[in-house]
Amino acid sequence: MNIHEYQGKQLLSKYGVAVPKGAVAYTVDEAVKAAEQLGGPVFVVKSQIHAGGRGAGRFKDNPDGKGGVRVVKSVDEVKANASEMLGHILVTKQTGETGKEVKRLYIEDGCDIAQELYLGMLLDRETSQLTLMASTEGGMEIEEVAAATPEKIIKVAVDPATGLQAFHARRIAFGLGLTGGQVKSCVKLVMAMYKAFVDLDCSIVEINPLVVTGAGDVMALDAKINFDDNALYRHKDVAEMRDEEEEDPMELEAAKHELNYIKLDGSIGCMVNGAGLAMATMDIIKLNGADPANFLDVGGGATRERVTEAFKIILSDANVEGILVNIFGGIMRCDVIAEGVVAAAREVSLAVPLVVRLEGTNVEMGKEILANSGLPIISGNDLGDAAEKIVKAVKEAQ
Repeated sequence: MNIHEYQGKQLLSKYGVAVPKGAVAYTVDEAVKAAEQLGGPVFVVKSQIHAGGRGAGRFKDNPDGKGGVRVVKSVDEVKANASEMLGHILVTKQTGETGKEVKRLYIEDGCDIAQELYLGMLLDRETSQLTLMASTEGGMEIEEVAAATPEKIIKVAVDPATGLQAFHARRIAFGLGLTGGQVKSCVKLVMAMYKAFVDLDCSIVEINPLVVTGAGDVMALDAKINFDDNALYRHKDVAEMRDEEEEDPMELEAAKHELNYIKLDGSIGCMVNGAGLAMATMDIIKLNGADPANFLDVGGGATRERVTEAFKIILSDANVEGILVNIFGGIMRCDVIAEGVVAAAREVSLAVPLVVRLEGTNVEMGKEILANSGLPIISGNDLGDAAEKIVKAVKEAQ
């Protein structure tokens, strides 16, 4: 789960991470009130959407090209810029040309920035350790830094058995070239950030930029936090921060039915049981010259109703030109899948090619259900055969 920048800062500040003062605003009047309470003289008006690159973005209806993060020097300027941003579509390189509507702003105190840095924490699957990443190239995308100047990225792995120690944080501070009181300020921030990461079951915490102020303080000027969805039951307060309007409606609907669904850009819809098999299915579709429209894992214990909902979600994507159902029945029974597929196909009036490959528990029963359905369902003998057939069927239907 993702949250907005201002929410991330609220959480981090509770753990002792230094952040500028600010307030969220849903209307122009609230933005003005927030600025008056902050006092100024410099304010930052920040669009709050779930996408990076806001400052370098542009509003669709703003010909002057101003981005989604603006530094202003009066309450009147806060009012004018809030009017230009709220209710308007912000386009960044992460949103694509569709963009996202700005429905809330964060009005923040200006900051005397002497240096911009980068700091992130994430789980490294290769080492099974939490890894701290830092760079002197703050304000830039860390992927760009890694590609162009990998030597400028500092990595420190933390053994979960011992946790973060002060020397880990000092290594980060010295690696960033900090001196004197800056080191102490950085160590305090890193230790607080680590505690927040662990306590809140985060999957990533990213501060970009992390800044050194003119007074030598180290402060988080931005905050991006992602959480482990499987641990949200432990954090009711965090779960309440969810902004469903920022999420893909199909992914949101899938979550309600306990389906693991991620929308992609292709044209072949996929319904599979098991994440590994789903990945293999997407790969073999690509190998046959097409692109998957989604990742969808119905899980090992899916019911007929859940399968029906999965099918309907796939077909709600206007880009889907064909569907490949690939089921290996272990815990999941092939006859249950078949019943769900038939029920969904009838309910939505199937109008695209459908290839089904079944194998495993009750496979003959499943195939019989499909064969007797009266629907134009193409049977796949194995995964390779099924992928070839769906790609061919889609091309012939165009």
